[in-house]
Amino acid sequence: MANHLESPPPTVNLTGAEALVRSLELLGVEVTFGIPGGCILPLFDPLFGSSIRHILTRHEQGAAHAAEGYAHVTGRVGVCVATSGPGATNLVTGLADAYMDSVPVVAITGQVNSSAIGTDAFQEADIRGITFPITKHSFLVTDPDRIAQAVAEAFHIAASGRPGPVLIDVAKDALTGRTEFSWPVSVELPGYRPTVTPHFRQIREAAALIGAARRPVLLVGGGVVKADAAEVLAAVVERAQLPTVTTLMARGALPDSHPLNYGMPGMHGTVAAVGALQRADLLIAVGSRFDDRVTGRLSSFAPTAKVIHCDIDPAEIGKNRAADLPIVGDCRLMLEELALRLGDVVLPDLGPWIRYLDGLRRKYPTWAGDAADAVIQPQEVIRRIGQLSGPDTIFVTGVGQHQMWSAHFVPLERPRRWLTSGGAGTMGYCVPAAMGAKVGRPDQVVWGIDGDGCFQMTNQELVTCALNGVPIKIAVINNQSLGMVRQWQTLFYDQRYSATDLQTDRLPDFVKLAEALGCVGLRAERPDQVDQVIRQAMAVQDRPVVAEFIVSKDAMVWPMVAAGTSNDDIMIARDLAPDWEEDDL
Repeated sequence: MANHLESPPPTVNLTGAEALVRSLELLGVEVTFGIPGGCILPLFDPLFGSSIRHILTRHEQGAAHAAEGYAHVTGRVGVCVATSGPGATNLVTGLADAYMDSVPVVAITGQVNSSAIGTDAFQEADIRGITFPITKHSFLVTDPDRIAQAVAEAFHIAASGRPGPVLIDVAKDALTGRTEFSWPVSVELPGYRPTVTPHFRQIREAAALIGAARRPVLLVGGGVVKADAAEVLAAVVERAQLPTVTTLMARGALPDSHPLNYGMPGMHGTVAAVGALQRADLLIAVGSRFDDRVTGRLSSFAPTAKVIHCDIDPAEIGKNRAADLPIVGDCRLMLEELALRLGDVVLPDLGPWIRYLDGLRRKYPTWAGDAADAVIQPQEVIRRIGQLSGPDTIFVTGVGQHQMWSAHFVPLERPRRWLTSGGAGTMGYCVPAAMGAKVGRPDQVVWGIDGDGCFQMTNQELVTCALNGVPIKIAVINNQSLGMVRQWQTLFYDQRYSATDLQTDRLPDFVKLAEALGCVGLRAERPDQVDQVIRQAMAVQDRPVVAEFIVSKDAMVWPMVAAGTSNDDIMIARDLAPDWEEDDL
């Protein structure tokens, strides 16, 4: 598939670094995140006079996550920049995160002079080889004449098909050498042909299967958000009255307020969502990869269901769960055609099925914590942040208990308002990703909901925010421990809390730390202070805010499916399982 680019400018003689910056400008890049160093330094000279804004981060991992956050909220390719050796290797965690969650990012790294490659030169690292398993493609450019073509190809690969990260490693002598700059008219990659248009005959078969089902469920994955398919998804749900569950990465694809949205399935999913999948006779999976956190023990997942599986990546179909009807292609195109084809079939009365799922939802609401006058419940903090922040707020989380509570209690009515690390589960994602999101959507409120463990990994990027006018708000849910690990130790390791306590005597003091980083620091220690602190944070518009909420170490996330067990074994509290009451079905 050819990717036709803008009309090429007149050929001019440039350095390789100038050619690289000119290429980024022609692609419409607005901002880059990163840190200079010896081998990438030639790039920063033309970048100084460019229309492209460069944000100097405090760590390269922060640059990669910021690029992810920017990409997620804008739908465009995020760009991060690092020098050779440790600068490049510091990007690895962010690139792995982007690869797992299908985020379009281009990483540009400096490399030692081409004559020194392979000699263990100062700050040399084979970053192309290191990132081979966690990028869609990686380039090593040693010739300045190759720079423009490599950049054009990298952006095309990152944004097309299943999105993902691409690395461009450029030797220093390629940046300093000269080239007759010529922008490519098109991109032709013979080995890269993503299947975008799904087969219409298979979609007709999918409509027929839906017409014959009595307990269908639509499993929506993050691919639906990537495809900007929320509107047509709602049309399909309405047309067929399909009960729908949305994975962690698909939160917001269907409004939480929709009566047919039964929430998030999986290890910490709602009882209604898990019950829907386990008792379905037809599973329509769109843009979802059957992650183990969704399926539980795979052999027991959705045991009575036929499976329709649509994904733009053919490698995902049949990888974990066999598909009775595979559909390769863009999720939005598939759903658009399915909406039309559903008009050709007689749709079943799903009333008994919907009433059963509604009953599960009423009987087993997601556990919101024990009421205790003197102790702040983390679930209530997150619920109130969502309620007080407004419908257009962008929410970003770290990884752990606060992530799962946020997935349940933050209200989401629109797509691209929810950013989290799903596949990689990267602690430290929240603060820099929130920064990137705010840069991409400066007019929207951005709340990061972080744990005290995650926050201590990347909070230095708050200095970046303060110095660059990026007023994000970070809620630190402080339980003084690695909460999710502690929960597992409580349940499965006889309460032997090895290496999970993070704080003694309030070290660090997050309010003082926030102030030292150029932020407003706030703290709530009692339930009656929660709303006041949230409102104070909302009132600050000119700098970042850190709002710390002191909560119990013993708060747990429920429901829960223990790792390696069946979804049927979901627990709604310790030693307490739901009564599925299937007689009516």
